[in-house]
Amino acid sequence: MKLHKILKRFRVDHPHRFRIADCDPRDTCGLSLDKDTAKPLLDEGVKRLADLQHRLYADDRWALLVVFQGMDAAGKDSAIKHVMSGINPQGCEVHPFRTPSSEELDHDFLWRASVRLPARGRIGIFNRSYYEEVLIARARPDVLAGERLPRIGKHVWKQRFDDIRAFERHLTRSGTAVLKFYLHISKEEQRQRLLARLDDPNKRWKFSMNDVRERGRWEDYTAAYEDMIRATSRPQATWYVVPADNKWFAWILVAEAMVDALDALDLEFPVVRGKALAEQRKVRRALEAEGRRK
Repeated sequence: MKLHKILKRFRVDHPHRFRIADCDPRDTCGLSLDKDTAKPLLDEGVKRLADLQHRLYADDRWALLVVFQGMDAAGKDSAIKHVMSGINPQGCEVHPFRTPSSEELDHDFLWRASVRLPARGRIGIFNRSYYEEVLIARARPDVLAGERLPRIGKHVWKQRFDDIRAFERHLTRSGTAVLKFYLHISKEEQRQRLLARLDDPNKRWKFSMNDVRERGRWEDYTAAYEDMIRATSRPQATWYVVPADNKWFAWILVAEAMVDALDALDLEFPVVRGKALAEQRKVRRALEAEGRRK
């Protein structure tokens, strides 16, 4: 199975033609996946990702920003947990974006994301992101009203899309590769997962009545996601619409996309030359001589 070829099916390279209705959240490309068949594929992806993260750190020219968006219960937390399970935690930071604080509301909508961007050599994971400002703020007018903007014109969403495209263009020009995933879950699968949270005493803490209220705005959010992807999937920061009803398939695709993105950066280990190499050889001879004396 060529995961690289399968991955291309879910990359939004032609956003002007994109329609969420054309994407099946149950799609697994004909693969029958359960834990026994999917785990070796995921393990291989995680192993390759760990090697590339090591190279990313050593190369120290690039950072990788990974954005996860999706409806409630789409599997953002579990995707991060499983795909990132093999990497060095010293080289990665996960930041969940929740309701903006008073300090964050005193700045522009991109500020709180800017201060959380990964440094060179590191991977940054955004669980939700600045895209909430064209999703929740769009589906719920009270959120936008609470941002205390000096003026809100009829073109506010177009303007924010312009700002986001410029922001991501600036990031990629400055050495931060941007990778974006929309975990596409069906309404029925979300219903089943919410029920599972209610049925399991160990998962009830994750349930929120807000999840049910937001579920009532399903069509509004779907329309907002479609506009968002059409407006912001660009070559320098492409969206992947990942079928999320089968979690294993989603995890495998996310891992493969991260490997693909890092591999495209042509990461290299620094080569020691000249005086530094001569000093290392001198130290080596001294250490070997010390061993012979013992």
